[in-house]
Amino acid sequence: MPAEPEAPVYIVAYDQNWPALFEAERAVLSKVLRPWLTGPIEHVGSTAVPGLPAKPVIDIMAGVHTLETSREALLPLRELGYQYSPYRPDLMHWFCKPSFAHRTHHLHLVPLGTPIWNDRLRFRDWLRSTPAVANEYAALKYRLAELHRFDREAYTEGKGAFVARILRTLTDERNLT
Repeated sequence: MPAEPEAPVYIVAYDQNWPALFEAERAVLSKVLRPWLTGPIEHVGSTAVPGLPAKPVIDIMAGVHTLETSREALLPLRELGYQYSPYRPDLMHWFCKPSFAHRTHHLHLVPLGTPIWNDRLRFRDWLRSTPAVANEYAALKYRLAELHRFDREAYTEGKGAFVARILRTLTDERNLT
């Protein structure tokens, strides 16, 4: 767990600079993570959805072969200013930058092709292509940010049922075709 207090949860209007901030970080990360990458570096989370209000934190997911083999990336990422936290260590290596108290980036090293990898991309893509669902999600995020301003975990858990419902819908639709 982080030694310093975590940043409060707040939602801001979509910022047109978010894609460029992601691209700049991807350029740096692709060089540093090259030995461990087995897939793309993806912009995920709400900042990856044009027009969607979000926490002003760029969420990045990098495809690696395994968690064990990518463990060696922790030191080079630390040198880039990424702070490691063992959040969901059975699914990913999770980092924030520059600190837990002030975050501009989240980085998730996730084994390529795992359910969490696929689900995050499916959810992002659905929000991008379905404005009504993105609007519903935005309203939920605003409510949760007010309720859980100083409890990031509760904020994240509060979104879980919505995300699960969307992923079930997408799976059901795929099974019908």
